[in-house]
Order: sequence, then C-alpha cells, then structure tokens
Amino acid sequence: MNLLHVDSSALGAHSVSRELGAAVVAAWKRNHPTGKVVYRDLAANPLPHWAPVVDADHPSGRVGGDVLEEFLAADVVVVGAPMYNFGIPSTLKAWIDRLAIPGKTFRYTEKGPEGLAGGKKIVLVSSRGGVYSTGSAGASADFQEPYLRQVFHFFGIDDIEIVRAEGVNLGPQQKAEAIAAAHAAIAEGRRLAA
Repeated sequence: MNLLHVDSSALGAHSVSRELGAAVVAAWKRNHPTGKVVYRDLAANPLPHWAPVVDADHPSGRVGGDVLEEFLAADVVVVGAPMYNFGIPSTLKAWIDRLAIPGKTFRYTEKGPEGLAGGKKIVLVSSRGGVYSTGSAGASADFQEPYLRQVFHFFGIDDIEIVRAEGVNLGPQQKAEAIAAAHAAIAEGRRLAA
C-alpha cells in the first residue's frame, strides 16, 4: 500500500490542516506498518504554475511528470486543503493542474469525459476560518470542498472522505472544539485509515 500526503497550508506549525493531515497519516500507518508514505509540501516547495510543456526534458515537464507519477502510484491520497478566500491555495491548484493530464487521469469519449485514476481513496483534510458546511449561511461561498470533490470525481475517484475543522477563526473555544471534533472523527473513522 502506498500513501501520498500533500500539504498546502502556508501557516507552518500554526496550520490546522497540517495537524489533522498528520493525524490521518499516523492512523493509516498504524494500520499499514509496512506501507510506503510519500510526502509533498506545496508551501515549502511550490510547483510552477501550469504552462504547456511539450518537452518532457524541460525542468517544468520533469517536475510535472514526477508529481503525476506520485499520484498515480498512490492507493490513498491525503490532501491538506485549507480554505483561502473561499477556495483552495494556488499552490494546491498548481498541483492539481499537474494531475489533469488527458490519457493519464481522464479522457474524453463520445459519451463524455471518463476518469482513469479510479481505485484510489482520497482523504480531504479541510480547514476553514468560518462555517461553510451544507445548511450553514455561508454554504453558497464554499468553492473549496465542492471543487476538490469534482476534480477527483472527474479523475474517476469516488471514494472521497472529508475531515473538516471549520469556524477556527471564530474564537479560541470554537477553534479548540472544531479541532477536537476532527481528531475524534479521525480516531473513530475506520474508513479514513483504510
């Protein structure tokens, strides 16, 4: 079993998504002690933003190929995805753009698009300063989780779990409660660690 762990928060040690993502990976490792973990920190080592590259020997083409191969080789992908300005960090978008390769993760057919990267599990580790979950007043401003669900579904991946801590900027008590609830979900969520 291979796990790819991707972090995108720029907040370092203060990041909620990094803390929770590490907890998901630790739970997975307990269940898969011989499993391989590959880690990519998109804040510390950002990818160049997408540009067409026809030469695979170009540095940008080599980096994109490595990123794609890491993703394709993974059985489980843990994505630390904080909400920035109602969406995802641009570094995370640059990573996704390196995955959206026709013939590798999707293809177009006469019946429409077909995902080619199925058979994986995605764990989205979502952190949000406000409250944007379904049914909340802020739900219409959520361009983070729906986008991530859509792009991975487009790649053919339907096994998507979300670990969420929201309202973390609404005060110390709300932050502590949100993080504690997310840790409890990780501890109880046998599917997260599968």
